[in-house]
Formats: sequence, C-alpha cells, structure tokens
Amino acid sequence: MSESHQARLLTFPGAHESKPCWAKAPIACDARSEHVQRQLQRLAPTEASVLIVGETGTGKELAARYIHENSRRQGPFIAINCAALSEHLVEAELFGHEAGAFTGAQQARAGWFEAANGGTLFLDEVGDMPAHLQVKLLRVLQERQVVRLGSRKPISVNVRLIAATNVELEAAVEARQFRRDLYYRLNVAAVRLPPLRERKGDILPLARHFLDIYRRESGFEQVNLSSDAEAALLAHDWPGNIRELENVIHYGLIMSFSGVVEAQDLRLPKGASEHAGLKDGDPGVVVAGDVIDAVGAELRRLLQSDREAIHHSVERLLLVTAFEHCDRNQVRTAKRLGLSRNIVRAQLKRHGLLEQTASGNSSSAATDSGVALA
Repeated sequence: MSESHQARLLTFPGAHESKPCWAKAPIACDARSEHVQRQLQRLAPTEASVLIVGETGTGKELAARYIHENSRRQGPFIAINCAALSEHLVEAELFGHEAGAFTGAQQARAGWFEAANGGTLFLDEVGDMPAHLQVKLLRVLQERQVVRLGSRKPISVNVRLIAATNVELEAAVEARQFRRDLYYRLNVAAVRLPPLRERKGDILPLARHFLDIYRRESGFEQVNLSSDAEAALLAHDWPGNIRELENVIHYGLIMSFSGVVEAQDLRLPKGASEHAGLKDGDPGVVVAGDVIDAVGAELRRLLQSDREAIHHSVERLLLVTAFEHCDRNQVRTAKRLGLSRNIVRAQLKRHGLLEQTASGNSSSAATDSGVALA
C-alpha cells in the first residue's frame, strides 16, 4: 500500500485485538470517503448528537469511534447493538436496575448510560428499539438523567449519544414505527456512509490492507493480488460491503498458491469472475450445484498445496464468518454451526475473537447482549 493510502487509514489505540478488521480500519481513498472523513473531523470536537446512516458492513461503528477518539471526552466509548439486546432485559441493560427490581436481580447494577458517563454511547440499529424504550430514551436525552429499574431516584449522566441505522428512519417515522420527536433529537447531525459499490477507489486499498493483516497473522511471506483478482474485486457489487470484502480476502489468502491470490481463489459470483476473464468451468467458479461439494473441492486443492496449519486457518475462517453472520452473538453462532455454546465460546477465545475485560476474562455477557466496550 502506498504512503498516501496508509496516511488515510483510521486506526484506534487498544482496538486491535477484539474487533474484526473491517470494523476498525476502513480506508478513505475514494472521493466520497474523503468527504465523509471531513464531516467526521468537523463533528468530532462538538457535543452534537450524530445519526450515522449506512448499510450493514459500511463501518458505522468505526465512524462513531473516530468521532469519540477525536472529541474532548475523557470517558469510555461503549457500543450497543439495539437489535441484539434481549427484549425482556433491554431496559435494565440501558438504564440499570436496583436489587429486587425483577426476578434474578440480586444486586443493583448500573446501566450502559451510567457506564458511559463522561464518554460516548453508541446505539447501533436504533431503529429496532421498542416503542416504550423510545419514550424513555427521549427523556434521558432531554433531562440528562436516568432512573434505574425499580428506583425513583434520578441519576445525572453526561453522555454524548451517537446512533446508527441501516434503515431510513424518516420512513419509519411516517409509518409511526419510530417517534418523530426522538428522531429529531438524534438527527442533530447526520452522516451517510456510502456503500462500498459506490466508492470503488477504496476497494483495492482495503483488499491489500486485509491481505497484509491476515498474511502477517498466518506467518506468510509477501502475498499479492493478481491483476485478474483485482479486476474481479472491482467488478463485484459488494452487497455485504467492507465486512464481505474482508472475508473474501481472508478466504482467498488461504486458497492462494505461490504468493499470489488469483481471481479463482476468491469466493465471488459468476459475474465478477467473468469480468476478471474467467469462464464457466474454470477452477473456483461456482455456477450452480451443492456449495458443500464446492467447498470440499477447494479443501482438497488446499491439502495438495504446501500450506501448513490448514486446520487452524480453516477453522478460524469458518468461525469468524459465522460469528459475523450472527452479529457476534455466541448463542446464535452455536445454533447456526450445530455446536454447544461452550464449544463455540472456547473456540472464540482460542482464536482471540472475544474481547477481554480488565481482569483478563472474556466478556461473554457483553458479546451475547450485543454490547462492545472499546
């Protein structure tokens, strides 16, 4: 990657181990991305609430982290996925609870608003928040106070709120699925993150960045993209955005030979392969048929290579892909893979995919409830 590309790579202290690559290092090389970065730079020093709008996988949490890291706030950055919170416990998670407030509440506990005091609270997928909680959230934003479940005593909080959504909240407001007054409270400043297909100038720099990360992680020597692979990447529509690109590059690295990732090493649909000069019947082009058979064929090809530590690489790829597909929820990941949660949790820890608390223990509760601490 060129120095000009490296200079525009956003990274954050302490955020390197627990987050997937796509969630912490998008690159602003395309003109549209540079425009968004300038917006974030202007918004960061202010105290304005920000609404970030973008498709899944475009880096909404990264944008929120960038705002926080470049603000004047000294407190923590806490990210919560509203769609992943348990419907029965979401109020207690956000606002806290007193001992005995509900069955199982054996001791008082601060909510995420209190935990983020002095810092920034990021509410991802805020459009999925239940109606009764929208009212309480609006009151917190107006009064700057929270009331724990089971208490009548207000607690003052100093929190900057950043919300994100992959749906058009204006349409949700018109459909009376989202409160209009809350929408205006959140939408003091709006930032729209363009999908990857609309910022082609970022695709290859991002691909090279992910390739370098996984190359070093796997202990490989220098690995490059062939011209056909680059053409295939540029031709693809990227419905999964940066998250999809990372997984494609990771897979391509595992399947590559002789230090070069070819187009047939990438998991891309027929159209992208054709743009790269491939034809039906070429290795790696899956037109139809059983996907499992196709994966088996690729594994046999991999076993014929001189690549070492194949099991570790393939297991990690499967685990990462499933974990991200299930929104980093351990229970859903275990169900999707047909494994017990304990096995999935142990594998996530072994591959360094769980965040660590200050005591060194994995924060499983945060992962399962959709909460991530910076």
